[in-house]
Amino acid sequence: MESSCAPRAKFKAEQKGLNLKIFKHINVAHSPDADDIFMYKAIDFGWVSSKNLKFSATALDIQTLNDEALKSTYEATAISFALYPLICDEYALLRTAVSFGEGYGPKLVKKKGAVLKRNFKVALSGKHTTNALLFRMAYPQARIVYKNFLEIEGAVLSGEVDAGVLIHESILDFSDELCVEREIWDIWSELAGENLPLPLGGMAVRRSLPITDATECERVLMGGVRIATAHKPLLSHMLLERNLIRVDDAKLEKYLSLYANEASIELSGAQIRAVDRLFELGYERGFYPAPISAQENFIPREYNEIRFADCGGQNPM
Repeated sequence: MESSCAPRAKFKAEQKGLNLKIFKHINVAHSPDADDIFMYKAIDFGWVSSKNLKFSATALDIQTLNDEALKSTYEATAISFALYPLICDEYALLRTAVSFGEGYGPKLVKKKGAVLKRNFKVALSGKHTTNALLFRMAYPQARIVYKNFLEIEGAVLSGEVDAGVLIHESILDFSDELCVEREIWDIWSELAGENLPLPLGGMAVRRSLPITDATECERVLMGGVRIATAHKPLLSHMLLERNLIRVDDAKLEKYLSLYANEASIELSGAQIRAVDRLFELGYERGFYPAPISAQENFIPREYNEIRFADCGGQNPM
């Protein structure tokens, strides 16, 4: 005979099951350099959360990120801005977690005393990186080899290549046997013809995601960058304490001041214009099949503002 308590227990179990929340998984791919880790870890540490999305992260070097974006591998991914016109049919641009140079950026280095010929051999960090695009515009006769960015300094020192473009933390500390031949910032300034920041890296989200999920993804990522920036000393200490980054505290502070700052939280008008100028230059020189603009490829926020008007434009889920 069934106990009189059994139906009540069964009802409670069913009720508990009804309360279980099913989260949609979003795998965010980013680079292993300090600014990307810094901007994502506020989410990983639970400082920002979502009611319907669960986030995880995959760290890959920038060219691998670009290659995977060409295959639409990840729901959300860091990319080089120079890649975006090639993936715009599959990915929408996010307005957050961006990196720009303001008078600084990647550096073309060579051995001290070396004279570069017109067809010098150079190591770049990836075909679809912004620095590679600008380099190819400025040095069309150079012989290019692509390497992981961590191997470029060594390739120049060994004589395997005549020069190399350093990116990420490498720009802060390289061998005193090397000198800077040219700043990518200077190439950008000359080509752009305007006083605009140098667009290096951004974030994109797959268009196959439902619009509510895409806008929620942008909200959470933007919140993560905002709270990380607001609590930079604490988060920096946590990253160093857990050995999650490759640099020491002094280099971390310097690097974050360059690439993970207030300007990383949300694209400004000047930053959007800079991205558009990069796209224009690439199209004019035959690197892209069609002209595009950043504005037409952002996630349309108006959808949530209209649908959830009674909730202040925010998805209540």
